[in-house]
Amino acid sequence: MAIANHSTATLFALLALTQQPELQLPLFLLFLGVYMVTVVGNLGMVLLIAASPLLHTPMYYFLSSLSFINLCSSTVITPKMVVNFIWKKNLILYSECMTQLVFFVVFVVAEGYLLTSMAYVRYVVICSPLLYNVTMSPWLCSLLVLTAFILGVLSAVVHTSAMMKLSFCKSHIINHYFCDVLPLLNLSCSNTHFIKLLLFVIGKFNSLVPTLAVAISYDFIFYSILRIRSSEGRSKAFGTCSSHLIAVGIFFGSITFMYFKPPSSNSLDQEAVSSVFYTTVIPMLNPLIYSLRKKDVKKASRKVLVGK
Repeated sequence: MAIANHSTATLFALLALTQQPELQLPLFLLFLGVYMVTVVGNLGMVLLIAASPLLHTPMYYFLSSLSFINLCSSTVITPKMVVNFIWKKNLILYSECMTQLVFFVVFVVAEGYLLTSMAYVRYVVICSPLLYNVTMSPWLCSLLVLTAFILGVLSAVVHTSAMMKLSFCKSHIINHYFCDVLPLLNLSCSNTHFIKLLLFVIGKFNSLVPTLAVAISYDFIFYSILRIRSSEGRSKAFGTCSSHLIAVGIFFGSITFMYFKPPSSNSLDQEAVSSVFYTTVIPMLNPLIYSLRKKDVKKASRKVLVGK
């Protein structure tokens, strides 16, 4: 099927992660397995937290929301990427491309702010443990999660509205494995200076605000931990934060590398590796990171599965 070359694109072609034919099948099997683990892990975490009264706490409420976001964000990107490994013509309609962009932005922005809220939960747990149940009320928890999604939706509306004003009269081959902002901007023949500036400001805000909030929270957390006299208490406090710190480091690190590196360092291979981390790998790892060292998760799992 020919891809028309006119100002209003109706069809795009996506590039696979690699153009080497011998790698297509192994990568298909690899990412299909990753997606299956992601679905089972995140959906299992959501259902376990919903079914177990032991896990009906603010910390696990946020973890359930994070698992839901990871499940959705992976579903937006990974199935299409997996199919592209076995189809020769990796075509996507303009409407499908914009839809994918909308949901991608919603979930990636919401995840950043949700991780920030989870840092605040840990701040309250360690710095004000006696006020934990009062401070982290169900109303506040719901408000923080709702705010994360609202900010995600607002960012998606701005990003997508800006992209829909562009004309695509250059090549309609997207130099990426999904419809992301930067590859689409590179295809446009419109003047993108203002749009790039607008999206850069919004991107900076959505990355710097959560990063600063997390950093400030952990400054107070580490100060409180260092004042704990017993080594056992310090170890337990660090254990409470370790899984969250790993998730935050991987998520914000890959986002920063992808969107805020110098333009001269643009490379499809580098962008693909970075994008794979926050679209595919992180959604798979988060349930493992948060559950493997949690005794209450293992205990709740035994109760649900065995009844003991």
